[in-house]
Amino acid sequence: MSLLHSVVFVLVSYLFGALPIGLLVGRMVKGIDVRDYGSGNIGASNVWRTMGPLWGVAVFLFDFCKGYFPTHLAGRVHDVSLWLPILAGLAAILGHNFSPFLRFKGGKGVATSLGVVYGLSPLAAAVGFAVWGLCLLITRYISISSMIAAVVTSLVLIGFNRDLPHVLFALLVAFFVLIKHRPNMVRLKAGTEPKVGRPKATPEVKTPEVKTPAEGTAPDE
Repeated sequence: MSLLHSVVFVLVSYLFGALPIGLLVGRMVKGIDVRDYGSGNIGASNVWRTMGPLWGVAVFLFDFCKGYFPTHLAGRVHDVSLWLPILAGLAAILGHNFSPFLRFKGGKGVATSLGVVYGLSPLAAAVGFAVWGLCLLITRYISISSMIAAVVTSLVLIGFNRDLPHVLFALLVAFFVLIKHRPNMVRLKAGTEPKVGRPKATPEVKTPEVKTPAEGTAPDE
């Protein structure tokens, strides 16, 4: 593949990753903008909270594929540099996180990053997903689970592939995920981060205090 073709492929990967699937699903299915609900994010977790598990899983799979397909297709090209799958995957993640269709805003890139890792190393992706599930089971915080899984997955990927492209990719992915979760860190510190499966607290209803008339006096009629 020529340099020009490689550049075009990376740019197409960026635009493919930039497709705001969560936003499109919200508008097409329920006529809503998911950015107006919950955390204001277009990712799968906010879609799950806003529209239910079915659509949350659907958005997760779509975002996963946005990272997987560019990486997988780039890796299948003959006589291609090891850098092309890495750059295509990074472009898809950057597209998701900083979408030109959303004025260069976007999601946190967790599902898309997992798709890229799966395209590079299915075993590393499986380990990362297992860590995410275990952390979610223990903490019930999606944000904590995602941050821990991102770091662990990056370390596993480096352990399997110690060449420069994979090492740089792993470090950048962990960095992107942690940076995009800064608002979650603030909510965790404040104790306002929602947990999976916890019902919303209902405000306590206070009954008005009834005053009895003083002894020896007649009540108003």
